[in-house]
Amino acid sequence: MIQRVSEARVVVEGQIVGEVGAGLLVLVCALRGDTPREARRLAERVAGYRVFPDAEGRMNLSALDRGLPILVVSQFTLAADGRKGRRPSFDAAAPPAEGRALVECFRASLQRLGIQTEAGVFGAAMRVELVNEGPATFVLEDPPQAAPGGAPTSQVVA
Repeated sequence: MIQRVSEARVVVEGQIVGEVGAGLLVLVCALRGDTPREARRLAERVAGYRVFPDAEGRMNLSALDRGLPILVVSQFTLAADGRKGRRPSFDAAAPPAEGRALVECFRASLQRLGIQTEAGVFGAAMRVELVNEGPATFVLEDPPQAAPGGAPTSQVVA
């Protein structure tokens, strides 16, 4: 999930651990079966995703175009499946060690593209504070790849 922000920060145990001014807040969820390839591809899409206004006020510019930072926050609850009962299932989320590695791969990929990044703390109880500009919020999924036989395999959600 991508949110265009005028400011955003992550607080853990009363301390600010990541903070940006104008830029993007990206909530990232790694799903079972995701690979570094999907994380890198999603980072490229996010960096180039045109959600900032140009001189005419149209969303034609990306964080990369504008040189804006991205605050990356792991958010396993994006994997929630609420189709049964009254409690969400998180079975689709990648196991913690894999999720941590994929979120870090996503962040490192943004940095290699020239994006300044800040981040939350994987697995910590975080307080995320933001001022959403627009409001502008977008769900961006890496399309599932077809496995042999045509069944989808995985999708990274930002």
